[in-house]
Amino acid sequence: MKTTRIVAPIAAISTAVLLATATPAIAKGREVRTSGQCQGVAVWKMKAKTEDRGLEVEAEVDSNRRGQTWHWTLRHNGRAVASGNRKTAGRSGSFEIERVTGNRAGTDVFRFNARRPGTRQVCRGTVRF
Repeated sequence: MKTTRIVAPIAAISTAVLLATATPAIAKGREVRTSGQCQGVAVWKMKAKTEDRGLEVEAEVDSNRRGQTWHWTLRHNGRAVASGNRKTAGRSGSFEIERVTGNRAGTDVFRFNARRPGTRQVCRGTVRF
């Protein structure tokens, strides 16, 4: 009976310590976020995180105006990996792009550039992973 009273609390504490130290190992992975002000009234946000197939990169422009057309480019370590035109939408007047790329050796540098044709509005963001 005395052995049970001593062993049970030790087992409970050991299990709690094991679970607490195991949590980071089962976490999804690392994530890096950055944001800034565009030229004009818009703001930009970027995020890079590990993903099963490599790195997932998200970029967003929020101008608080729906229906604006923006031309955007995403570069990975200096090489253009995606580009296109998007219109701001929704209540927030924003657009978002998302891409999955390979995870290169060393630091991965993603640069996002968005400009609104016919205006001087330009958004430039960088995230290092």
